[in-house]
Amino acid sequence: MDQANFRPMTIFPPEQKDHDTFIDLDKLWSAAMRRLGVIGACVGAMVVLAGLYLVFAQPMYTAMTQILMDDNLSRYAEESASDSQSSQMLDNRMSSAVEILKSKELALSVVDKAKLADVDLIVDPPKSPVDLVKGMIRSVTSIFATDKPPATEAQIAAGRREKAAAIIQQWLTVERTGRSSVVALSVRSPDPQLSTMITKTYAESYLTEQLNANFDATERASIWLQERLNDLNTRSQQASLAVQQYKRDKGLISPRGELLSAQQLSDLNSQLIVAQADAATAAARYNQYKAIIDKGPEGAVANAVVSNRDTDNTVMQDLRKRYIGINDREQSIIQQFGADHPQAIAMKAEKQDITNQMFRELQQLTGSFKNELDVSQSRVESMRENIQRVAGSNADANVNMVQLQELEQKASALRTLYESYLQRFEQASQLQSLPIAKARVISDAGVPTSPSSPRKTLTMALSVVLGLLIGCAAAAVLELRERFFRTGDDVQQKLGMRFLGYLPRIAGAAREDAPKPNAAPEQGDAANQPVGDPISFRRMMRVAVEAPRSQFAETLRNTKLACDIVLQGKKCAVIGVVSCLPGEGKSTVAANLAGLISSSGSRTLVIDADLRNPGLSKMLASEPEVGLVDVILNKTSWTSVARVDRRSRLTILPMTTRGRQVTHTSELLASTGMSQFLESIKETFDVIVVDLAPLIPVIDAKAFEPYADAFVFVTEWGATPAKAVQSVLQSEPQIAAKTIGVILNKTDLSELHKYADPGAPERLRGNYLSYYRDYKEVAAE
Repeated sequence: MDQANFRPMTIFPPEQKDHDTFIDLDKLWSAAMRRLGVIGACVGAMVVLAGLYLVFAQPMYTAMTQILMDDNLSRYAEESASDSQSSQMLDNRMSSAVEILKSKELALSVVDKAKLADVDLIVDPPKSPVDLVKGMIRSVTSIFATDKPPATEAQIAAGRREKAAAIIQQWLTVERTGRSSVVALSVRSPDPQLSTMITKTYAESYLTEQLNANFDATERASIWLQERLNDLNTRSQQASLAVQQYKRDKGLISPRGELLSAQQLSDLNSQLIVAQADAATAAARYNQYKAIIDKGPEGAVANAVVSNRDTDNTVMQDLRKRYIGINDREQSIIQQFGADHPQAIAMKAEKQDITNQMFRELQQLTGSFKNELDVSQSRVESMRENIQRVAGSNADANVNMVQLQELEQKASALRTLYESYLQRFEQASQLQSLPIAKARVISDAGVPTSPSSPRKTLTMALSVVLGLLIGCAAAAVLELRERFFRTGDDVQQKLGMRFLGYLPRIAGAAREDAPKPNAAPEQGDAANQPVGDPISFRRMMRVAVEAPRSQFAETLRNTKLACDIVLQGKKCAVIGVVSCLPGEGKSTVAANLAGLISSSGSRTLVIDADLRNPGLSKMLASEPEVGLVDVILNKTSWTSVARVDRRSRLTILPMTTRGRQVTHTSELLASTGMSQFLESIKETFDVIVVDLAPLIPVIDAKAFEPYADAFVFVTEWGATPAKAVQSVLQSEPQIAAKTIGVILNKTDLSELHKYADPGAPERLRGNYLSYYRDYKEVAAE
């Protein structure tokens, strides 16, 4: 074969992808359409399940009320209230209210208030089939359990009460409305009236619980404060008595809030200052008068100045006036009569007498001033002694004052604490009688008119959505498991080879002219069961001839055209028909391709070279006695073995294994005898079609490869794994290089369009179906 006739072909090129599109919507839509049945089945199953749920589910009715947590309700009753709350404090308060409403204690209060323990719908509801089965199992197991004493009526009542509380807690839903101070409380139950009653009872019980909680808290606070007040009062009195006892024991007298010794010391200091001032004054007067007396009578009289402030001595004043008057007359007489005048002498003598009197009077004053000075000095010394004595006792008193101050501080603290607790006690007593809760109902619960669950529309919608999700997931799993060839694009993308066309499924069941029982049909062909009338195995090799206007024949014509183009100029072309696995229909393809070529006027020989499982030979009316092996071994001539189909004028060289088992098949196909046989018939035939064994089980096709000018690769549609074909062609590059193209056999044409992209030729088959007038004879539409 001239290798120049083959254009270079890249095996398994990388798939070309559109980098601008992340998801191929066409392929996604195609996958969804071909798995539409699976998706529809999942949706239908989920809708049926949802319908069964709606039929058997017990309807539930929801009643709701809204409670406002408002601190302003008690702002006029309380003496002091917080004007504002931080968002954190509000969140904490609302969370606490929600948890209180969900608490078991409040649920038990609702049960007791509404007498729900006696409602059979709550404590003994109608049992479902599952519950009945559980009850039976529980009864059976209780037989083998240890005997327990029967429960008393009180225990039974307590159990019903606990069960009712647990059930209504399950029915209860409490939520804060947004960021507001409103709490939404709703109850779901099978009875609308029961839902409304429980909801209202919950709201009333919560408000009552708030009042009771405030009352109990203030009552406990009042009792505790009363006990503390009695204790503080006793301790305060004891502390005050301790202060007074300490003062008495230590002599700490303080009539004006100050120690007596401190007051005395202060008074003595003041008196000492006054006494010292008086002593200084007395000393100054004494020294002044003493200095006058020391000058003698004449000097004393001349310089004596007696102040009225110092003394009230009218005698000195009279003497002074007489002395001045006598002295004036004496001077007048001396000026007029001289110093020797008797009157002047008499005046002088009288003057001297007055001087002596005045001097004596001054001496008396000086003596009195001396006495005053001595008294003042004695007083000063006495006060100094008293101050020293009082100061000593005051120091001892100051030391005792430290302990006294500690006792007074303790007494004062206890007295202040007592007054504070007394004020709190009065406030608690006021709040204890305050009948206002810091919450109110702003939306009363009404009787529901329709069930809140199950919600039919939402349930059905969710079932459809869930069915779609499950269906899409199942479809995705099926698509991920899709590892086969479905379209020509798959062949070109995964193998990089020419796609020759689709061969539809053909009939394979034998009628009265079927081969003998020992001539079993080929594994692959036997699987081709028709929907219409079956045809015999002998006619399977004439499908292209008997139905020349069918798609089956058209695909083989395309194969023949491809072979003619590639093998142009060959005197005798040897075309091998191969497949990966048995049962893919290669024998039928080889026979029909050879028959089509022969009917066009070319001298054609088809050889059954599958020495181990000769499927082509089994299509004959009778199994031949001799075959290809005898020709290769030169035991007989090929003309004596060959058979001719009278209608298509096709020459068939069969294979037989009757009487012996062929073991070395690959050696026979690669032997000199095979080469000589082919060379001997090339002058006789224009085209030789060889039906070869599958590539994966045996190596016969690889052994025959040097004699073949081209190969036609047959793959079963939707059955042969693409990875297997890729692996085989990669391991056999010589066969891959000579392969003209790939045929997808046994194609289900009714399903083919589902695997093609929108706008692909496979989707347009209905537009040109009229061109295949003989398609009903060979395919099930």
